[in-house]
Amino acid sequence: MRRALLVLPFNRPNVSLVNLRKDPIDRITAQGIRTKSGEHALDIIVFATGFDALTGPLLRMDIRGRGGRRLREDWKAGPRTYLGLQMPGYPNLFTITGPGSPSVLTNMPVAIEQHVEWITDCIAHMREHGIRTIEASEEATRTWGEHVQECARATLLWDAKHSWYFGANVKGKPQVFMPYAGGLARYRRTCEGVAARGYEGFVLDRERASEFSGAAATALPGV
Repeated sequence: MRRALLVLPFNRPNVSLVNLRKDPIDRITAQGIRTKSGEHALDIIVFATGFDALTGPLLRMDIRGRGGRRLREDWKAGPRTYLGLQMPGYPNLFTITGPGSPSVLTNMPVAIEQHVEWITDCIAHMREHGIRTIEASEEATRTWGEHVQECARATLLWDAKHSWYFGANVKGKPQVFMPYAGGLARYRRTCEGVAARGYEGFVLDRERASEFSGAAATALPGV
């Protein structure tokens, strides 16, 4: 079996750690990968060179809200969401596993399922009560953002400023801890409580459909 070229050290005889900053990749060859210092024979190459997690897909869609406001402008200093589900100024737009939710810090299928069920119940509530639009309030968004950062500071992840959790792997991306580190169980209880209290922290409008159709849309940021 050939040796594995990984970017993380493991205490195994068939694993080598290569610092690609000091020994950069020159090219892919028929045998494996050639770096500046020489060739590394490999059976399989798994490309995992980084990604624009949580915000990248949303910003690349050039989402626009009330009055033509643009998400990429609103998030210049980092993502701002309420529960990772909605943003102020973007009525009827729900994000699934977005920044400000447990997302990548928990089991993703379970996190997606929880969000889809919550959003489905919310849309049913809107239809039942004749609500045309729903969007996160500015105050709830600010408070939730502070809570997300507070939870992160209580973990070892807060010291990983070089991590993609902060967006450090993307040049020019604002350095803000993005996922919610308070745990899925706690997050689920929070979401359930918000819904039980009449969707506390959201602005529900029965009259104004604004420039939008009133139909709910969803976006899946992913990674």
